[in-house]
Amino acid sequence: MATVAVTDETFDAEVKQSDIPVVVDFWAEWCGPCKMIGPVLEELSTEMEGKIKVVKVDVDSNSGMAAQLGVRGIPALFIFKDGEVVSNRAGAAPKAALQAWINESI
Repeated sequence: MATVAVTDETFDAEVKQSDIPVVVDFWAEWCGPCKMIGPVLEELSTEMEGKIKVVKVDVDSNSGMAAQLGVRGIPALFIFKDGEVVSNRAGAAPKAALQAWINESI
């Protein structure tokens, strides 16, 4: 399963109402570190299919949820479980670190 693009309008349905934990990636097209972790998140989405869902929120066109969650810098990653934030982190990281963070949080 590839990452899913989510908007402010679809956030509740895709993230808060999900049956499985969701990794939310707040990103922008102009953000270098965001582009670095994008392929890593795609890989993790495929490798962990059924365990997690990975969604991406473009902060340039969907700033509502980013503001609501207090996102000040990107990439900003949040893990939602049962509709609530259980963990978050900012900045790019290697695949192993992201995978460990996800496994600890779900």
